[in-house]
Amino acid sequence: MNFTTIFFDLDDTLYPASSGLWAAIRGRIDLYMHERLGISWDDIPNLRRQYFETYGTTLRGIQINFDVDEADYLAFVHDLPLAAYLKPDPELRAVLEQLPARKFIFTNADAAHARRVLDILQVADCFDDILDVHAVAPYTKPQPEAFRRALEIAGESSPHRCVMIDDLPRTTRAARELGFFSILKGTGGAAPDADASILHWRDLPALLNGRQP
Repeated sequence: MNFTTIFFDLDDTLYPASSGLWAAIRGRIDLYMHERLGISWDDIPNLRRQYFETYGTTLRGIQINFDVDEADYLAFVHDLPLAAYLKPDPELRAVLEQLPARKFIFTNADAAHARRVLDILQVADCFDDILDVHAVAPYTKPQPEAFRRALEIAGESSPHRCVMIDDLPRTTRAARELGFFSILKGTGGAAPDADASILHWRDLPALLNGRQP
């Protein structure tokens, strides 16, 4: 494998979507919008979706339209008992240890949440660094500027030597358009918005070994 850097999304990618954690985070986002911003329950689903699709994250949409404390928002929406949703993942750890490339978490969440997730999965020491919502601010995935900033932080001059693994087709599509080798995680078969897809982490090493940047 000649790829030198692999960027991994965090939520619903590093752990399975079936865990229910992201649904719980989304519930906390709704609660924040209702309790802190005074938005009616009926309006929240469409507004949250609009912000997410327009700005990359609900947080960025809220920041543009309301006077909010970013740290307070992030602490509020991630205030969940992660151990109720996640558990150590020996298979993931074994795969990460096989990969010679540098490995980064690249998430639209914050590093504090990422560290908690990595600690429960018991893979924190497998990653070189965490690129979070603060590191690439004011941009977020899938904005091209966020990917360019991630490359700069990682010290990579060319996206063609890099892999992006994410559960969202819009992110893998954006990464592919910029020159990354993009992999859609959590689905098997055809992936029109990515270069490849994997359902299980154990399939990743063979996939990368068969590709050239």
